[in-house]
Amino acid sequence: MNVLMLLKPKKTVQFVYDYNTLRQGLERMRAHSYTALPVITSDGKYAGTVSEGDFLYYILDRHEGGMRSQEKHNIRDILRTGFNPAVKIDVTMDELLDRAQNQNFVPVTDDLGTFIGIVTRQDIIKAMLHHSGARLA
Repeated sequence: MNVLMLLKPKKTVQFVYDYNTLRQGLERMRAHSYTALPVITSDGKYAGTVSEGDFLYYILDRHEGGMRSQEKHNIRDILRTGFNPAVKIDVTMDELLDRAQNQNFVPVTDDLGTFIGIVTRQDIIKAMLHHSGARLA
C-alpha cells in the first residue's frame, strides 16, 4: 500500500498559515470542529501542527483572554518544536501506522518539505481493514 492512495490533498484539507493570528486559527478550528490543524508557511512548507491545547496554554501563560489580545499574536508563536512532524511520500506503512497512533492525522510533504496533504488515522484503519478483508460488526 502506498501513502498516496490514502492522501487527502492539500486543497481538501483545512490548515492555517504560520502568520495567521491566534484568533484566525481558533476561528478556523471552531468552524470545522477540529482539535488540531496543520500549519504551513507562506511558501507552502510544513511548519508544524497546532492544537487546541497550544492555544489554551499560550493564552493562560500570558494571562490574556480577550479576543483583541489574540489578534496581536501569530500561530508561529505557539508552535511546539517537533510536535507531529511530517512524513515524506515514500514513508513505509509501518512508520505511518506508528505515527498515526499518536495523532489523528499525519502530515505529508514532498522531498523539499512542501506540504502536500494529510493521511488520517481513520483512513489508515479503513484501508488496513479493507486490505485484510476484515469487517466491522
